[in-house]
Amino acid sequence: MTDSEWLDDGPLVRPYALVRGRTRVRNDVFDLVAFVVALVDTLHGWMHVEPEHTRLLTLCRSPVSVSELSAGVNLPIGVVRVLLGDLLDMGAIKVREPVERPSVQLIREVLTGLRAL
Repeated sequence: MTDSEWLDDGPLVRPYALVRGRTRVRNDVFDLVAFVVALVDTLHGWMHVEPEHTRLLTLCRSPVSVSELSAGVNLPIGVVRVLLGDLLDMGAIKVREPVERPSVQLIREVLTGLRAL
């Protein structure tokens, strides 16, 4: 295997390395449509903070869904949930479930429309 197979725009870090092998969050509150908002401006001086924590916190300055955060940092949703769990444990973010969820009928109609494209 050559070095070029392991590089993209920089060195490839496996997702499990970012979360130190953790796969679960203590508080299972990170539904894909749950909204996350930052409660602090910076994580400067906090212990065990990775650059990805800071990137997530920056994206959370206004309420944003967990799925949007995953896309925004270009990381798998499982990794984002673990990192968000860290931020929640630190008291750096707040999580809210959406007030109203779409009906099953609406989801089916959207899916049908997407398939028609």
